[in-house]
Amino acid sequence: MSEQKQAGSPQSDAEAIAKAQAIYQDLLTRQQSIMLATINADGSPLASYAPFAVDSDKNFYIFISTLSQHTDNLLRTGQASLMLIADEAETPQIFARHRLTFSCRVELLQRESDDWPDAAARYEERFGDFFKLVRGFSDFKMFRLAPTEGSLVVGFGQAYTVQGDALDQLTLRRG
Repeated sequence: MSEQKQAGSPQSDAEAIAKAQAIYQDLLTRQQSIMLATINADGSPLASYAPFAVDSDKNFYIFISTLSQHTDNLLRTGQASLMLIADEAETPQIFARHRLTFSCRVELLQRESDDWPDAAARYEERFGDFFKLVRGFSDFKMFRLAPTEGSLVVGFGQAYTVQGDALDQLTLRRG
C-alpha cells in the first residue's frame, strides 16, 4: 500500500493549513509596509503604501501625513483594502508570491483618545527613532485599519479565506 498522502485527505489538509499559518505569521511579522488601496472622491482607485504596526487582534496602525492623497480617501470613506506581499527577491515563482489581503474599516485615532498611547507605543517599538522624530508633526495622523475579511495566497491552488474573531482561521478555497 502506498504511503503517499491523497490530496484532500485530512492529513494533507492539516499539513497545508499549518504551512499556510506559518506563511501568514511570517507576512505579519517580517513585512514593514502594507500596500494600500483607497478610493478617490471621483470614484477612481488609488494604490499607495504605508509602514504599519499590528496588534494581537490584527488591527493595523498607520501613521501618515495629511499631505498624502490616501489620507483624504481614508477620512472620507472610512474603508480601505490592504495587502502584505512577499519580497520579489525572495520569491521563487513570481506568479505565486505569498500575499495576504484584508478589507478594512478605517478609524482615525485622535491624539487625545484612549487608544492613541497604545498605537503610538506599537509604532515606536517597530520604527524607533524615526517615529520619535515625526510623532509630533501636526500633519501626521494615526489610523486603525480593522480587517473585516481576508484572503491568503501561498501558491497555485492554495488560496485561503481568513476568518474568525481573531482572524486566525484559514479555510482552503476550493474551485
